[in-house]
Parts: sequence; structure tokens; C-alpha cells
Amino acid sequence: MNIMMPINLSSQELDESQPLTVVEIGKLWTTYMGNSMSSQILTYFLQHCEDEHIKTLLENGLAISKDFLQRIEKFFEDENFPIPQGFSQEDVNLGAPRLYEDEFYVHYLKYAAKAGMSIYAVAIPLAMREDIREFFAYANQCTNILVGQINNVLFDKKLIAKPPIIPTPEKNDFINNQSFLNGWLGEVRPLHALEIIHLYDNIENNTTSKALLIGFYQTVKDEKIKSLFKRGLEMTDKAVKQFTEKLHIEKLQAPSPIDHLVTTSTISPFSDKIMLFHKFDMFSIKIRTMGDSLAVNGRRDISALYGRAIINIGLFVDDATNILIDKGWLESPPKAFDRREH
Repeated sequence: MNIMMPINLSSQELDESQPLTVVEIGKLWTTYMGNSMSSQILTYFLQHCEDEHIKTLLENGLAISKDFLQRIEKFFEDENFPIPQGFSQEDVNLGAPRLYEDEFYVHYLKYAAKAGMSIYAVAIPLAMREDIREFFAYANQCTNILVGQINNVLFDKKLIAKPPIIPTPEKNDFINNQSFLNGWLGEVRPLHALEIIHLYDNIENNTTSKALLIGFYQTVKDEKIKSLFKRGLEMTDKAVKQFTEKLHIEKLQAPSPIDHLVTTSTISPFSDKIMLFHKFDMFSIKIRTMGDSLAVNGRRDISALYGRAIINIGLFVDDATNILIDKGWLESPPKAFDRREH
């Protein structure tokens, strides 16, 4: 039941013939690139999946990606906007042996879905054209349904523990001492709910990122990219250990490692291009995730952890960008008119 009253602005009716704004162009372009990549990754995963429920999750994820791509292509065609090159069948070897176990696919889908939802959620309030806003609301709704299915499979198959449980407060409480911010010295308070869930979320993301990177590292061909992936592995491993320690001090459960879900295959199912772009893209999104975590945190020790992580992730993304540029693999987002040259 809709509890909101409609607002009729007949004099300001939406004109879908109006040019796309920078918000609409940028978010559509980003969504296209991400789903172009995901569609190739998921197509390979489906070649090596035995569990019927997990296979259905992969099929649903792939169907969503292809649907989004088709809808965005229609928007771009209507605007005479060049469709991004993205990724193709050339970036995946469907005949390659299994690189990950079935269980990994469920964690990966959640990892990718959360990244997608972070893009769609930002686009909805900024898009002015109603048809574009409706698309991102639709994308968010589809992904939300998929995440619900993912969580149900994770829980039903006992592939993940529930997030930590904390006591229900007996009364409202107010902060009346600056010691609330302490992290190293003096009286250090227990973690509050927002700090706990963001630590938990970052551990969950990083355990999946690490397992994915293990597979990429053992199959990538280019030595420079391999070296970068090794650095990424060390970074994610360190982050998992540091964030987990903060929860364990409070006797709170943290997500478990999933490194064991990577096989020993050294035959790459993916091109170096798509693997490098994947980590460039997902590490970039990690910066936003860490920023969100920093925004709701109160303790100085945890702020320092996030601050250092953001710097290191930024350096990783910068180096990944340079390699992508050197290889001629980095497709440019749409740019503003360069008035300095006119």
C-alpha cells in the first residue's frame, strides 16, 4: 500500500528527449562496464558448477547482467551515444579447468552484488530523467532480490555464520565523555553496533577478494600484473587479520577465510585484461566502502586502520591504472568538453 500522496506537476512534465546529464551518462557507463565484466565471469563459473541451487544463483546473476546491458544499450542507442567496448567472449576461456569450488561462487555473487548496489543507490537520487531513475531503481530491486537468494543459500547450506549478536540496551544512552573516542590509551570502550557491522562487512569483502586474487595470481600470465596481484593479496590478508582482531578482542565472530575454495589449476580461464580490470574496479569500490566505514566509526584506532587502508588501496588502484593504460586496455569514461584547447 502506497502511503505517499502524488504530486502532479503538469507544467514540468518529464521530457525524455532531453539529453542525458553527466550523472546519467556516468552511472549508465559504469554500470555497463561492470556488468559486461560480470557476464563473462559468471558464464565461466556456470561451466563448472554442480550444486543445483548455486547454479540457479549464477543463472539469475547472469540473467540480470545481460538484462542490464540490453537496457543500457537501448538508452545509448537512443542518444546516439557510443556503446562501450567492455568485455567479450575473447576475455574468457570456457574450456579452462575449474578454478574455484561451487561454494566460492555464492560468496563472489554477494561481493559483486554489493558493489553494484552501491552504484545504483547513488544514481537514484541524482538522476533527473525519470526513465533513468526508474532503471536504477529496477536494477537495485533486481539485485536486492538476488542478494536475498544468496543469503538464503549461504545460511541454509551453512556456508556462513550470522553476523555478531550484541545485548539489547536496557535504556537510551548518551555519550558524556571524550573517552568515547579512545582507541589506544586510557579507557577504551567496547565497539558499538555500526563499528561492528562495518568491520564485519569489510572482512567479508576482503576474504572473497583474497580468494579471487589467489586464483588470478596463480593463472595470470603477465609478470608485472602478477606482482601487483601479489601485493593485493598481502594487502587483503593484512586487512582481514587487523579487522578480525578488533572483533575477536570483543569475543565477536568474524567471517571465516575461504582460501580453500580455490583449486590448484594454473590454466587461466580469464584474459589478463579482464582480471586486471576486475581488481582495479573492485579495489576502487573498496575505497568507498572504507570511507563509509570511517564515517560511522568513533574510535581513533579503527579510524587509523581505515585511513591507512584507503591510502594503500589508492596506491594499488593507481598502479593498476598505469598498467591498464600502458597495455591500451583502459576504456575512458565520458569526459567534459575541454575548453582549454578552444
